[in-house]
Amino acid sequence: MSEPYQQRPLPILAGREIGQLKPALADVIEYRKSGLSLNWIIGCPLDCGYCIRHTFGNFDMKVPRRLMSDEEGVTALVEHPYFQPHTTPLQLLNRATDPMLPAVKPHLFAVLRQLDALGLTNHVLVITRWRVSPEDCAVLNSFKNLRLTVLVTHSGIDHEAIEPVDSQIAAESLHTLYEHAERYRTILYWRPIVPGLNDSDAHLERARELSRHAHATVFTGLFYRHEIAAYYQAHGLPTPYEDTARRKILPEVAERRVLDAFHTPADVSAPWGALFRKTSCGVAYAHGEADYNGHYGIWELCDICPQKQVALCDSAWRKPDFTDVTASARALGATGPVEITDRAIIVEGLDEPPRYYLQHGYGYQCHDRKKPHHYRQHGRAPIGWPMENGTPAP
Repeated sequence: MSEPYQQRPLPILAGREIGQLKPALADVIEYRKSGLSLNWIIGCPLDCGYCIRHTFGNFDMKVPRRLMSDEEGVTALVEHPYFQPHTTPLQLLNRATDPMLPAVKPHLFAVLRQLDALGLTNHVLVITRWRVSPEDCAVLNSFKNLRLTVLVTHSGIDHEAIEPVDSQIAAESLHTLYEHAERYRTILYWRPIVPGLNDSDAHLERARELSRHAHATVFTGLFYRHEIAAYYQAHGLPTPYEDTARRKILPEVAERRVLDAFHTPADVSAPWGALFRKTSCGVAYAHGEADYNGHYGIWELCDICPQKQVALCDSAWRKPDFTDVTASARALGATGPVEITDRAIIVEGLDEPPRYYLQHGYGYQCHDRKKPHHYRQHGRAPIGWPMENGTPAP
C-alpha cells in the first residue's frame, strides 16, 4: 500500500551523542507494565509540563532524532530475551516523543509494517495526543496480523504552562480514529486526572462525551516524580501534591468523582459503560479478549467492568502451576519464597522487567513482596488514600 508521506528520514544520532545520553534513554528497549516498549526515536516539541521525559534528562530536546534505524529497532525488539511472539504486549514510542508527529510517523508506520510482515499477532499500543488524519487511519487499518490499539491522551487541562497543547487536537484525533476504525481499536486515554486542575463537572462531562467516540476509556492519575516536581517549582507552576511517588497518584476522592460521573444504574449489564482503571483492561475489552495482564485476580478492579467482560476474563483466568512458576522465577533470579495467591504471584529479588515477563507469560499478576498492592488502591501511590486499604466501599 502506498502512503502519502515523503518526509526525509530522521537523522540518526552519532555514537558519541548517544553516549552522552542517560543510559536509560539510550537503551531503546524498556519493559513497562503495559508491554515491552521500543523507543528508537527521542525528542518532542510538545512541552507537556508533566512529561516523563523529565526523568530521562532530555526534556529540552525538542527535535526528534533516531537512535538507530527502523530495521535495527525491530531486530532489537524481536530478539530481546523477554520478547514472546504472539504473547508479549508491545508499545512503540511511548516515552520520549509523540509517534504521530509528522517527522516521526513514517518511522512508526515502517516499524508496524515490519512487525506485521513477520506474522506477529501481539498487542501493539501506540499512544498519541497529536493530529491523526483519515490517511493515517487507512495506514493503521492496513496491518493484517497485529492487534493494534491507538490510545489518545486527553486531559482537558487548560493551564498553558502545564499543557501547552490544546486538548481539542486530541479530541479531534479521537473522533477521526473512531470513525475510521476497521482493524485497529482506539481508546480514550483520560490522563492525567489531577484534583482541582481538570476534574470539574465540566471536565467530567467532556470526558463522558468523548468516551462515546472510543471503543473504551481508561482513566488514570499523574506520575509525579522528583524531576517533574523540580520542573514545576522552577517554573512557578502550582504543585499538585506535597510529595512525589514511584507510582501514579490518583486520590480516592478523584476516583469517586470519575465513577459517579460515568455511573448509569439503569444500564444493569454495564453501569459504568466501557470505563476501565487499567490500560490492558481497556485494550482487551476493545479487542473482545480477556485481560492479558491478569487483573481479574484483583477482584476490586473489576467492579466497574461490563458484565460480559467479567465473564470473559473469568473464563480465561487460571492460577498457574506453582512448580512451573517457581522454576521460571528462579531462572530469572528470584530470591526468597515464591507464592501464588488468588490475586497474584508474589516474588522477591526481581526488578520490574522480569516480573512483567512472568506476568504476561502466565496472564497473572506478579508483585514484589516489598512493594505490595494495597486493597482498592489499584496499584497506585498511597497519596490521597486516607486508609491503607481504602475507605470501605458503601
